[in-house]
Amino acid sequence: MDLKILGILGSHRSDGATDMMLETVLSAVKAPNTTDMVYLEDYPFKPDQGNHKDPVLDELEQKMLDSDVWVIAAPTYWGGLAGKMKDFFDCMRQRLVRFDHDGGTHPDRFKNKHYLSITDCFTGTFENWVTGVTDQSFRTIDKVMSAAGVIKIHELVLTNTWGMKELPENKKQACLKWGARLNTEQKRDDSTLKRYIELFFMVAVMALLTMGIQVGLRLVSTADFWWRYASFVLIFYVLLGCILHFFTVVKHRRR
Repeated sequence: MDLKILGILGSHRSDGATDMMLETVLSAVKAPNTTDMVYLEDYPFKPDQGNHKDPVLDELEQKMLDSDVWVIAAPTYWGGLAGKMKDFFDCMRQRLVRFDHDGGTHPDRFKNKHYLSITDCFTGTFENWVTGVTDQSFRTIDKVMSAAGVIKIHELVLTNTWGMKELPENKKQACLKWGARLNTEQKRDDSTLKRYIELFFMVAVMALLTMGIQVGLRLVSTADFWWRYASFVLIFYVLLGCILHFFTVVKHRRR
């Protein structure tokens, strides 16, 4: 199956760091797969007004429908997604999802397409890792795509972009790597069984550590049943909370 990959650039410049990342990803797509790119600044779209649909949005919507994978690229400004991309998502709101009679959203025509997201910022690598400057940009993209039923492939982040003229070699290689992966048909990442196995071993390790701490603190041999039980629960959940925080927050900080 020949794939069509669409790059969507939502920055104020067509020759900045965001564009370099996007162009590098798309350059790794090989025939017979094809690529296309839209620079949102070239499209004067506006929201639909009642039954009157904006023809510019019609054109962009058709490009998205005709594509199998979207590469969504927009910089991070003031800790959030660049306005042009956010404006595009807002204007496309009633096209990306289906609304029910209560105003709830449901995936519709774009369901099971795939996307790769890109953002960048002036912030340094360490500061972004510690404070998560680009986190909100990715969350916004993920929220919109999740509502539309579009499946995430990966995300790429670039820091220290002030005055940047070319991509650092490690980021260039990362873009080429994930661009090359777009050449194969994507599948839903259903890792439910894997996650259950990981959770089982995580709980088992936490229980073992808890028992070890109880022995070390001499809480087993001298205490009655309920004290041993209460201390086990307390120690267990403190350890579990620490490891969950690490895997869900610290480990996934963008660098």
